[in-house]
Amino acid sequence: MSHQITTPEAYILQAPEARQEALAKLRNTINKHLPPGFKEGIQYGMIAYYVPHNLYPNGYHCNPKEPLPFISFASQKNSINLYHSGLYAIPELYEWFVLSYPKYCKHKLDMGKSCIRFKKYTEIPFDLLGALVGKITVNEWITCYESHLKK
Repeated sequence: MSHQITTPEAYILQAPEARQEALAKLRNTINKHLPPGFKEGIQYGMIAYYVPHNLYPNGYHCNPKEPLPFISFASQKNSINLYHSGLYAIPELYEWFVLSYPKYCKHKLDMGKSCIRFKKYTEIPFDLLGALVGKITVNEWITCYESHLKK
């Protein structure tokens, strides 16, 4: 991925043409369902949604100059990947997602702890992802994040 990409629009335009529609629809789905307070931008070379410093001045513990990450997505070599930090941090959310997935998609779930891989990017379950995105507010994410830092 080019380090010169600074906007979500530019990120989508540089992706393979066959994926641009899916990436744009994923972006629109996230923006439609994301609770207020999160900010959209480019973080770690991906389209990202994070808690801005004006809401969480401490930033990300790995690099406090970076705002606190929440969700990001990327066009990778073989898939479109969505990274949702809440899936990693909140076991109940992970369980809800895994149990809900078959209701929205006929393909086997390809997932790590926070990464969901969509190899068939024409069959991304946008309705399920919209529901997932809306489940955690900014304040809930900050509280969750801080509770894990103290462990």
